[in-house]
Amino acid sequence: MDSPITSIKGIGEKTAMLFHRVGVHTVGELLSYYPRTYDIYEEPVTFANLKTDEIQAVTGFLKKVPSVTKTKRYAVTTVVLEEFGEYLHLTWFNMPFLKNTFIPGNTYIFRGRVQKKKGRLVMEQPEYFTPEAYGEKLNTMQPIYGLTAGLSNKTVAKAVKQALDGRNLNLEYLPEEIRMNQELAEYNFALQTIHFPVKWEDLLLARKRLVFDEFFLFILALRQMREAAEVRKNECPCKPVKETEQLLSSLPYELTGAQKRVWRELLEDLSGEGVMSRLIQGDVGSGKTVVALLALVCAVYNGYQGALMAPTEVLARQHGQSIQEMLDQAGLSVRVVVLTGSMSAKEKRTAYEQIENGQAEIVVGTHALIQNQVHFQRLGLVVTDEQHRFGVRQRETLADKGMFPHVLVMSATPIPRTLAIILYGDLDISVLDELPANRLPIKNCVVDESYRPAAYRFMEKEIDKGRQVYVICAMVEDNPELELENVVDYTEKLKAAMKPSVAIAYLHGKMKASEKNEIMERFASGELQVLVSTTVVEVGVNVPNATVMMVENAERFGLAQLHQLRGRVGRGKHQSYCIFVSGNDSPDTKKRLEILGKSNDGFYIASQDLKLRGPGDLFGIRQSGLLEFKIGDVFTDAGILKAASEEAARLLEEDPALSGEEHRELRKRLDACRMLGDGKVSL
Repeated sequence: MDSPITSIKGIGEKTAMLFHRVGVHTVGELLSYYPRTYDIYEEPVTFANLKTDEIQAVTGFLKKVPSVTKTKRYAVTTVVLEEFGEYLHLTWFNMPFLKNTFIPGNTYIFRGRVQKKKGRLVMEQPEYFTPEAYGEKLNTMQPIYGLTAGLSNKTVAKAVKQALDGRNLNLEYLPEEIRMNQELAEYNFALQTIHFPVKWEDLLLARKRLVFDEFFLFILALRQMREAAEVRKNECPCKPVKETEQLLSSLPYELTGAQKRVWRELLEDLSGEGVMSRLIQGDVGSGKTVVALLALVCAVYNGYQGALMAPTEVLARQHGQSIQEMLDQAGLSVRVVVLTGSMSAKEKRTAYEQIENGQAEIVVGTHALIQNQVHFQRLGLVVTDEQHRFGVRQRETLADKGMFPHVLVMSATPIPRTLAIILYGDLDISVLDELPANRLPIKNCVVDESYRPAAYRFMEKEIDKGRQVYVICAMVEDNPELELENVVDYTEKLKAAMKPSVAIAYLHGKMKASEKNEIMERFASGELQVLVSTTVVEVGVNVPNATVMMVENAERFGLAQLHQLRGRVGRGKHQSYCIFVSGNDSPDTKKRLEILGKSNDGFYIASQDLKLRGPGDLFGIRQSGLLEFKIGDVFTDAGILKAASEEAARLLEEDPALSGEEHRELRKRLDACRMLGDGKVSL
């Protein structure tokens, strides 16, 4: 399992580099690179029974030769099929050779995603088969993997098949009692079947086993961390100080009841006998940062340094600036130092010196804080913002830079408390469940694509008032096979639709960090009026002047993620709006999105999402960013998560150190998980 991927026949250095880009370096990582979905070849349906936005097959009799028209960007091949007065339009991009492939008078099977465009049923880039060839594929399940440019699905499937055929069988490591209790399949069967299932029932069994394993190992590792933390004496006791009261009295508002309650909980932890390990869960705008700053001030005036780790450079700089301003306003003389990866070597050296000699009392930064060159003089408190983006290990790495400092974690990701207790098993949980009284609720609407021109006019009106706008798209570059609005082309379309005076730019994850930072800074400063982006802005930056968030293809995102995106607006004194544009009109999509239209409460949305996502929704929309597991989803698989938690608790009660001989394989597997640097569990 530890052998490099090049040990598989047919994978040379060039192909290995492509696998590296999707995070696969070893045979073991390849085998746990699970399919993201499966293609199931079902019986063809009649035109009258076609459903939009679903992949289906049809039988078509070809009456005449396909037509080919050329545009500036594509050669477009089209075929129109007719069945009992119903029509289906087939389109292929850059495949003019099809004109000579199809023979009029013959019957073919066409398979693809059905869409409705301008009142017509359309299938773009469909696969095509002779009836005999389709018969061979009928009712089979083909794995579909996540890919990168240059890496084909066929290459991944072939490599996985060879790895499965050439490996030794793994020893079963789950105790027999747990497997029987939870009705779990044998591990080797699960691994083979998740990649190449013969039937749907087998796939469900395989997936259940691998999801259980992932949650079970994760929870065991967390529980053991928790036990180690519980015996740690408080080496950085922080007694209440008058400076926190000074900071509170300088604020232009009074804390909410929830903020006061959480601040009391933090004070008890900081001055208690054990080390603090606490999570503050609070919706966007609930005031987590102010509470964290009170804790940092308390640590500093007890003689310790504090550190705040943020997920992006722009956010780190914003935190640094706003913290310094609040401290100055309160008349507190505390030195705040910002450390990010894009700083010059000279700037970094200065920051390292100030951190090491103790001049830097509060250090705000990104992952740069956990680099080897960073040495704190007396680190007493570590705060991490949007912790799920760092992983448990990275949080620990920062904590290891002090002598068991207190750890405070902040997250705006709404997740029901029952699941949070399990997922953040090494932390005590505080919830900020009130929004400040001066916050205007965001006005929401869920619309179809025909509303787009009206939305553009509305956005222009807001821009004329001096406000700014976000537009979120699902993809980066154009893909004719998927009718999703993409960032690059969308920006051009928007520029054509709006006045020339409106400054518009785009942002996506494939850009260099320096480019992303520059665009975000320009938007934050008001130089740009419209930012067209992928979900990289989800935890990006605080722009109180932004009042409109428009999400294209909203049906492609999880509800929790849409709620996170919505949190980019509504941060200032002006009324804010969120427009969810749905690219499909199915009743289920409408029902999901209406939850967002009716409520701004992230915890309510998360609980509704949990109810809507039944066990059949295995390969639907994942919740991005929330402790991402390789195969498990904490919403869809909430039942398995709870079962894994109960079994882990029972096992540790019987054998806290897992020292029994019968747990030897489990100990090995757990040790392998812990060796990972990002806090995620690899099976």
